Amino acid sequence: MENQLQTVSLDTLVDKHIGKRGTKKREDFESELKIEFLGQAIKEARQQRNLTQEELGALVGVQKAQISKLENSVTNARFDTILKVFSALGARVNFNVQLSNE
Repeated sequence: MENQLQTVSLDTLVDKHIGKRGTKKREDFESELKIEFLGQAIKEARQQRNLTQEELGALVGVQKAQISKLENSVTNARFDTILKVFSALGARVNFNVQLSNE
C-alpha cells in the first residue's frame, strides 16, 4: 500500500489541535498570534526607519526595554503606547473591527 499525502486547510488543523472558533483555547491562541504580528510590524517599521530600539524609545518616551518587549510580544502594551510607537515611526495604523453574528 502506497502512502498518499492528504492536503488539509490550516483552519482544519487549528480546529483539530487548538480548538474550534469560540472556545477559550482558540480565542487565546488567536489573540497571542495577533500580538505577535503587531510586534513584528513594529520591529520591521523601526528597522526600515534605521532606528535602534533606544532611539525609538526616546521618540515615544519609553525605555529601550519597553520597545524590546513590544517587538518580542512579551507584554501587553497600553493602546496609547502602541499608537505613539507607530506615530513616531511615521506609520499609519488601520484597525478593522468585526462584530460576531452572535
